[in-house]
Amino acid sequence: MTDTADKNFDANVDQKSKEAYFTAGQGQLIWTRFKKQRAAMIGALVLGMLIFSGLIAPFMTPYDPTIAGRDKAYLNGQPQVPKFWDENGFSARPFIYTYSRERSIKTNFRWITTIDRDARRYLTFLPKGDKYTFFGIKGETHLFGVDKGYVHLFGTDSTGKDIFSRTFYAINTSLAVGTIGVFIAFVMALMIGGVSGYYGGWVDSVLQMITDAVRTVPAIPLFMALAAFIPDTWSAEERFFFISMILGFIGWPTLARRVRTHLLTERNQEYVLAAQLCGASAGHVIRKHLLPSFTSYIIVDLIISFPYMVLSETALSFIGLGLKDPVNSLGVMLQNVTSADVLLNYQWYFIPVIFFITLVMAFVFVGDGLRDAADPYGDTKK
Repeated sequence: MTDTADKNFDANVDQKSKEAYFTAGQGQLIWTRFKKQRAAMIGALVLGMLIFSGLIAPFMTPYDPTIAGRDKAYLNGQPQVPKFWDENGFSARPFIYTYSRERSIKTNFRWITTIDRDARRYLTFLPKGDKYTFFGIKGETHLFGVDKGYVHLFGTDSTGKDIFSRTFYAINTSLAVGTIGVFIAFVMALMIGGVSGYYGGWVDSVLQMITDAVRTVPAIPLFMALAAFIPDTWSAEERFFFISMILGFIGWPTLARRVRTHLLTERNQEYVLAAQLCGASAGHVIRKHLLPSFTSYIIVDLIISFPYMVLSETALSFIGLGLKDPVNSLGVMLQNVTSADVLLNYQWYFIPVIFFITLVMAFVFVGDGLRDAADPYGDTKK
């Protein structure tokens, strides 16, 4: 009797699961498939942590990442790793050692770091420090600091700026550039691809010629010409928005072609004809009926476009055509790792490279996971 009841219960559960699956919306189906992909879920977790840390960078980092927050006594300083114990005993509070630096004739006047292991400096939490503006709110409280002097978890650069602070500000800046670029590309792709796919004919031919012309423009020579055009008097903010807009204006053709292809196949469907017979305008049909029919694919394309925007900004800043100091971006920071001296003596300059690779890989895993989850035939490809 018990076995029969258990079988009936399992059958009811399976029936309800099937009903829930077949009655679920498109977003629910995508999320259900996405959760089954471990790599995509890990990538989403890492990506969320990086985005969140970039947003709260003013609070999470101890110092101003610009020249105003530099440590003049600790140039090209190695990372300072907090400890809880050493040969002098255990401490409930994390501490770092006191460092002193001097030049020596024995090392061709290079900086020599001397560590005083008996002089501990203890980390403090929520201390007052450099002032910042966070979403329009002025503050001076930071996540951590040290009771005396400075603490540099990732070391310092040649000017004494804290690499830890610069790294998380750079993540925020690169993501902001990518967001603006993707938004501009998204709007242009929907407009041009939507009009081209809906009307077809000579309108489609003209817009596709424009799309092909934009796709054939080589990016590097274009940015070299634009770099020569940008006046030296432009502020960091003006250069930031200019680079973001240019990345958006050259990044829309791929998405526009996908929108056009979908609309060409959907414009003769019965629900479109019904909307037209009811007197709906072309803009209303495209906006309310055609585009929502593949919203999930547009979202996937946007996610996949993000790493390419970040890569473009990083590459342009790396070769000196994009953002420059005092703006902190991943590309600007990667400019510092090009010399052999850094490779041989200051390996901590490569720490931002690790964050850059992690950010791009997280976007790639999330984008691949969303693309597979949005595939309506994904469950049948076994």
